[in-house]
Parts: sequence; C-alpha cells; structure tokens
Amino acid sequence: MKKLFLVIGIALIGSTAMYAQQTDIDITPNNSWLKAGLTVGVPVGDASDFSSFSAGVDLRGQYLFNPNFAIGVASGYSHYFGKDGSDDFGLVPVAGFARYYFTPNGLFLGTDLGYGLLTNVDNNEGGLYVNPQIGYHNRDWNIYAFYQNTFAENDIDLQNVGVGVTYNIRFK
Repeated sequence: MKKLFLVIGIALIGSTAMYAQQTDIDITPNNSWLKAGLTVGVPVGDASDFSSFSAGVDLRGQYLFNPNFAIGVASGYSHYFGKDGSDDFGLVPVAGFARYYFTPNGLFLGTDLGYGLLTNVDNNEGGLYVNPQIGYHNRDWNIYAFYQNTFAENDIDLQNVGVGVTYNIRFK
C-alpha cells in the first residue's frame, strides 16, 4: 500500500512537471512565492509513546497555475521532544505538494506527498510522508491544521496532529 501511494505521488508530480515544461510559464510575484513558517503539534499513535510535543519549521516553494490550484516543493524540520527518558528525534520531509484555493482569500485544502527522513533514530531512516492540510489563506499568510504521517521502516507510523502558519515571501 505504501508503494502504491509513492507511485501515485511520483506520477502526479511527474505529469505536472511535464505539463509545466510544455507550457509557457511566466514566473511573477502574483503566481510564485516562497512560504516560510512554524508548526506545533501533538504526536499520536506510535510517536506518542516517545514524544509528547513537536515543533518545527515549514519551507515551501509554490507555483499558482490559476487562481485556485497550486503545486510546489515542501521541506522543513519537525523536532519531536522525547519523554520518559526517550531521546529527541526529528523528521525532514522532502515532498511535493498540491493545494486547492476555493477563493482568493479563504479556505484551502492541500496535501504533501514525499519521503520523510528521520534523524536521531536507530535502525530507521524514514519512509513515505503524507501531510494533508486544511486552512485559511490571504495574500500574505496561511494558517492551517494538519495531520502528518510518515510510514517509516520497521512498521512504525510517525503521526502528528497540529497547526502551522506560513508567511508568503514574494519573488520580485
């Protein structure tokens, strides 16, 4: 099942990249920007056995195809604070993302799909990374709720529920 999600994600990102190469794309401050922000969350599932809180940074590059649909690349870092003698550990996602904006200001839905690299974890390098989001946006800010899941090696699902905020840094 994990491999199926990965194949579907790669196919979607690949087909979008091919479409972008076949069309005349004009990068402007109105359709492309960087997003930088912070996240906080509460680990659930397997992760809650080892951590009670997470905090991180969210970095994205976005291209808006039309007023409603955007794609991009996503990364960042989520730091999981250890509990009950467990060591802290982290997650670095390397992902593509898609978002649907219902209106120029208002509700959006989106998801990230890629690979989550684990740090400071023995015998586990990471796995399939999925991060669906729902939120509010305007020209400068995005505020969202997310459910982050990394289907890591050795049957470990690293799950996190939280909120994030990003600021749009326009290209000039």
